[in-house]
Amino acid sequence: MTAELATREDALERTIGGKVIRRLVIPAALYILVGAIDRTNVGFAAIEMNRALGLSATQYGFGAGVLFVGYMIAKYPSVLFYEAVGLRRWLATVTAAWGLCSCLMAGISNEWQLYALRVAIGFSEGGLSSGLMLYLSQWAPERYRASILAIPIVSISVAQVIGAPISGLLIDLDQPFGMESWRFMFLVEALPALALAVFAWVWFPDKPADARWLDANERQWIDRHVRGASKAAASDDHGERWAVLRSPMGWLCAAIWFCILASNYGIMFWLPQVVKSLSGLTSAQTGLIVALPWAASGLGLILNARHSDRTGERYLHVAIPALLGGAGLLAANLFGAGLPGLIALVIGGACTGCTVAAFWAIPTRLLKPGSMAMGIVVINMTGSLAGATVPPLMGWLRQTTGSFTPPTLLLVGIAVVCAGLTMTARQMAARGLR
Repeated sequence: MTAELATREDALERTIGGKVIRRLVIPAALYILVGAIDRTNVGFAAIEMNRALGLSATQYGFGAGVLFVGYMIAKYPSVLFYEAVGLRRWLATVTAAWGLCSCLMAGISNEWQLYALRVAIGFSEGGLSSGLMLYLSQWAPERYRASILAIPIVSISVAQVIGAPISGLLIDLDQPFGMESWRFMFLVEALPALALAVFAWVWFPDKPADARWLDANERQWIDRHVRGASKAAASDDHGERWAVLRSPMGWLCAAIWFCILASNYGIMFWLPQVVKSLSGLTSAQTGLIVALPWAASGLGLILNARHSDRTGERYLHVAIPALLGGAGLLAANLFGAGLPGLIALVIGGACTGCTVAAFWAIPTRLLKPGSMAMGIVVINMTGSLAGATVPPLMGWLRQTTGSFTPPTLLLVGIAVVCAGLTMTARQMAARGLR
């Protein structure tokens, strides 16, 4: 009877998991995907925009990174808004806001307008990843957590695979509708966000109890088995919710996430210009080359997450790919243009990107439900600091030295630090430190 009951439980878990992935996880991934395109397409716009607006490498780097100032400011207020109104209203509001700001990018005429709109996009989109992580944590059992979280996260890589060729093609257009091509690119790529705002309002249930596509038995199973984020009771709100701020493990996780995003955003915002400068290809051809590392990254992320779930090991699944990613970027820089450099770039991009889902299985395992919201906010705010500082620093290094080698060495050093911090977290967890 025990074996039969376990078989039924396993079958029910698989059924629920399939429904959750189809009905929630894949649609949620669309928001991460479109947000990533609207956040990073400035990297392709820079091919023409920098010359049109007279931007230096330092000014462009600041404009790319200043988005994350708004990102950091909005993190906690956005999560409070999510908790107050529910996923459906919250997601519709933030998606419409960032879509409108992204449309306005088509009209900028100087660096200050660029800075202001980048901050506004960051503020509008700031709570997106935190809110969706909190939301999906209510539906994802521990057994499948890394794999379920990997799907929306891998959409960041998919965004580059899809967005890079599309952005390159749009940049190569000759005065579409009388507009400069980079302005037309911003406008076209902002429109899907406005459509997704309407979709959010009609599609998502706020909580499992509202999901009519689950039967009563399935809703009860989720209630019994899923350890997701929950709002702490009023009596201990200042205890459990804020305990993460006193947790060494919480801050260590935040430092690891800083390193992961520093590597990823450094690549996102500068790779189109690196490839263009080394190859002399058209913007459309550059888009196809830039897509390759991100395609490999998406595949690597899924495979790494699945292997992490099968083995139950999380830390090595972050540390080893981080080191391999840094080595790949260094090799690509040394090889330069040509097939060996391209292969090294694809390997480096794949390994750099595939750390993300395995990482998120660490804090969501260690944090208490009542402190998970604040923990995810702190971790994401620290990651936003990486986006605000590393791309401008890379721009300054590029402008000062006239070479992409120093920015590459910066990313390699960050990868080494990421691996070291992850192994430190592994040792702390083994000793029961929190």
